[in-house]
Amino acid sequence: MEREKFSSRLGFILISAGCAIGLGNVWRFPYITGKYGGAAFVLIYLFFLIVMGLPIMVMEFAVGRASQKSIATSFNVLEKKGSKWHIYRYFGMAGNYLLMMFYTTIGGWMLAYFVKMVKGDFKGLDASGVEQAFGSLTTDLGTMLFWMLLVVVIGFVICSLGLQSGVERITKGMMVILLFLMIVLAVNSCLLPGASEGLEFYLKPDFKKLTEYGLSEVIFAAMGQAFFTLSLGIGALAIFGSYIGKERKLTGEAVNILVLDTFVALTAGLIIFPACSAFGVDPGEGPGLVFVTLPNVFNNMKGGRLWGSLFFLFMTFAALSTIIAVFQNIISFAQDLWNWSLKKAVLINGIAIAILSLPCIFGMTIWSDFSILGKSILDFEDFLVSNNMLPLGSLVYLLFCVTRYGWGWKNFLKEANTGEGVSFPEKIKVYLTFILPLIVLYIFVQGYVSLFKSL
Repeated sequence: MEREKFSSRLGFILISAGCAIGLGNVWRFPYITGKYGGAAFVLIYLFFLIVMGLPIMVMEFAVGRASQKSIATSFNVLEKKGSKWHIYRYFGMAGNYLLMMFYTTIGGWMLAYFVKMVKGDFKGLDASGVEQAFGSLTTDLGTMLFWMLLVVVIGFVICSLGLQSGVERITKGMMVILLFLMIVLAVNSCLLPGASEGLEFYLKPDFKKLTEYGLSEVIFAAMGQAFFTLSLGIGALAIFGSYIGKERKLTGEAVNILVLDTFVALTAGLIIFPACSAFGVDPGEGPGLVFVTLPNVFNNMKGGRLWGSLFFLFMTFAALSTIIAVFQNIISFAQDLWNWSLKKAVLINGIAIAILSLPCIFGMTIWSDFSILGKSILDFEDFLVSNNMLPLGSLVYLLFCVTRYGWGWKNFLKEANTGEGVSFPEKIKVYLTFILPLIVLYIFVQGYVSLFKSL
């Protein structure tokens, strides 16, 4: 059966960027940037994005395009006879399911907040009232189930329409609206009275902050963020490599996706920091920033209900673009492994993901006393993906492409450099073979060091 292709290059770039652009860009990036010194941190982050993220992204795309398969069978197609690289497929596939086990719940929160904003549910609430609203959402089993199931249904219905008429057409539209909304929101935030302090903090490098936390901690935070923002290592990007033609070299395409991903992360900071400084609010950590701090900001803002609705629409699109991309990957596992029809793959995986998403919701409600290594179920699932599957998977792709025991450097280069555009630099082989694997291993080990420190 002929593999379906994207109808346009723009479709491939926007969908791959949509997969990389997730809640990490908008939720984690501004907070972590604020904590580690604003613009000084951003410079270090951009450095690691280029030296770490870019080569591994090109490798994932190359494996996908050369094999014309998802991670379920791509290593089987390309590996040397008798080698065992294909064993990684089980971990890579598990990584996709694990990611969706908690991401669907958070996507549901975004959708719920969009509806709440449109309805004006936050109007007249003070700071503790807004906090209470988030508390009641995350402890209400029925409500969370409803929104999670709605997100799962939306994602799989879009995928069921096929690659071009479903995934590509709808994700393209969502991404264009997302980028437009971000620019409008950022301009609005920057024009607020009192926004200049937030802008200065965000855009003016403060190198003193780097020594305050210790340079090694800041560097690790930047490396971690650069790494996790791209969802590398579980074949979530390789699948899109399998849907593109050979007209373009892969490095230029990966650069375009990096630029879009970084644009979204940086613009999220332009929305959040000026607005927080304008209303004297601390841009706190994690979920609190999006679900508690920002609704308070919108409450104080002129036309806040409109701006808040637009913000949560953009957040919903950011979550959905990743969910649709990973669902597409999950559907293709069943098609590549067992030749299932699209309908069968959608139906069975839809039910599976809905069931697998339950522990995350139960962990906040009926199993709220339960923890693993001191973490809630949601945090533990996130830890398994972010600190295990992504770094180890990236290491597998890296070694598969550079060593003679895998696919091999020459084969990788030939695939990456087929077509027009920017070539992958041949001279960095030594760096990719000996230095980058150590950096990725360091991120993996450091994740466990942080975990045991916090116990």
